[in-house]
Order: sequence, then C-alpha cells, then structure tokens
Amino acid sequence: MEYGLGMFGDLTEQNDRNFQSVSDRLTEMVEQVQLAEKVGFHNFVLGEHHRPEYAVSVPEIVLASLATTTKTIQLASGVTVLSSADPVKVFQEFTTINALSKGRAEIIAGRGSFTESFPVYGLNLKDYEALFKEKLDLLLELTKNEQMNWSGRFRAPLENLTIYPRPEYSLPIWRAVGGTPSSVLEAARLGMPIIFAIIGGQFPQYSQLINYYKEAYLASGHREENMRIGVHAHCFVANSKEEIEKNYYPRYAAQMDRIGQQRGWPPFSIEKFRAGMSANGALVMGTPQEVTEKVDQMIDLFGLTRFVAHMDVGGPTDAQLKQSIELFGQEVIG
Repeated sequence: MEYGLGMFGDLTEQNDRNFQSVSDRLTEMVEQVQLAEKVGFHNFVLGEHHRPEYAVSVPEIVLASLATTTKTIQLASGVTVLSSADPVKVFQEFTTINALSKGRAEIIAGRGSFTESFPVYGLNLKDYEALFKEKLDLLLELTKNEQMNWSGRFRAPLENLTIYPRPEYSLPIWRAVGGTPSSVLEAARLGMPIIFAIIGGQFPQYSQLINYYKEAYLASGHREENMRIGVHAHCFVANSKEEIEKNYYPRYAAQMDRIGQQRGWPPFSIEKFRAGMSANGALVMGTPQEVTEKVDQMIDLFGLTRFVAHMDVGGPTDAQLKQSIELFGQEVIG
C-alpha cells in the first residue's frame, strides 16, 4: 500500500484579498514535500492548471527541482493534461526527471477537469476526446519502442526517429479518471494502472466503477498481480473537526465558489462540507483517527494499492499544510 501527497499549488489568499506570490508558494511546496518524505509519504503528485489562483502550470519543472531536493519519494504529475501536451516532450521531460531522481518519476495522464490549457496551446475544444486518445497512444508507444514510426491526425509523423534521452529506468504511466465508464474501460483494456478522482458525493458509490475496471482488466488478459488501483481525494487532517471548520473551511469554500461561479454551481455551504466529512462522504478530513478509518474503509472496499491525499485545495497556510502533512504521516501512515 502506497500513500501519496497531492497538490495543485493553490495560492494562499492574503488579508488584502490578493494571492501570495508564486515564488513564495513554490518555496513552501519544496519544504512541504521534504516534510512529507520525512514522515513517510511514498509519492508526491502535482497537478497542472492555467488559472490565477494556482502556482503550477508546468509540473515537470517543479518535479525536476524536487528530484534534486528529495531522496526517496516518488514524483508524479497529477495530472499531465495530455490532450493539450506534446507526448514527445512529455516523454523527454519525465525521462529527464527519472534520470535526476534515479527512477522516481511517474506520469499520471488525464484529460483534466479544466480546459484553460486549450486556448493557451492553440487547440480546439471540439477535438477534446480525439486529442487525448491519439496522444495517449503516442505516449505509450514512446515507452515501448526506441525507433519510432508513428503517424496521427494532430501532429507531424515520426519516421525512423529515436527520441532522446533514452530512459535509464522504467517510467510508469497511470490513467487518471473521474466517473466516465468509457475512460475506465480504455485504461483496463490497455492494462494501465488507474487512479480515480473522488471529490464529491458518497465514496461507496464508486464501487461499481472500480469493479468494472477490475473485471475489464482481467477480461483483457492482464495479470491480476499487476493490477494497481488508486484513489485521489481531498484530504485535510487537524486535531478536531471544529478546527478544520474554523480555519480551513473558509479557504476550501472560497475555492469551490471561484470554480462554481464559472460552472453554475450553487454557493458552497458548511452543510455540504460537513456532509462531505461524514462517514461515507468523499472528503477525507478530520482527526487522524477519523481520517485513518475512512482511508482504511476505501482500501478495503476498493482493493486499493495507492491513496493520494490532496491537501492544498483553497490555499491553506504553510503552517496549516505542514501540520496536516505531519499528522497524516505520523498517525495515518505511521
């Protein structure tokens, strides 16, 4: 069983209603990941966004920095928005991170729940599905073949080309999914390790989708002992739920409302937050004992091999994040 720390690089909102600087947030992040390594986390998972409240639009650069400032923790994207990326460049970047870290890099590829990267990189949202399918195919081929002969619709072909640097270590590629059965089926058919984003509703409702993956994975001829299943969930640990409601809820709710205003969601309420923290709720938040119980339930119910605790939603302060990381490492993992 592996335990990961997830982040998007959310910026802390200051008293003047402005966000902290990107440089300050990245400096904090390096220290937080070093702490996570110290207290027993196995993975660090970093997402990509192109919005004003996030510090990270290029996770690969941050992960490369962390490769030289950590020793044991695995370093993964979470997710690489593959639809708007060049798979050749992604392969080169993560092969380089793998070399820097002596084999600790992973790619977690997904379509992403935000679409801001499409206009940034000059892509058409009408091609959302087709882009991802083609680019995933190319990325997987790059990990299998040294000499590439490949052609597709959205980029120039590769004709008798070798892509450098060549990998010195294996480079795992995970598939990140939300609740789309077709994405789950494709990951199972390809034999890819899978990670489910569970960020709302009741977590037991995901059992059917995860069982679907297991059945399709085995039906596609893949070996059960190679199956790897993860969950990525919003998580926060404190000494009491009251402390979380007082100090963390306002930041979490502010971020939910920033996103919700664009997507037509109703205002995020304390009642919804409490429902998420309830026994079957998707928010893995509370005291170390409460968080341990919920994580253990997910492990048993889903047959997980990895749980990623995503902790920086809404930009909690450096002190809040470090306390949560330390409590999770020492009392949930420990």
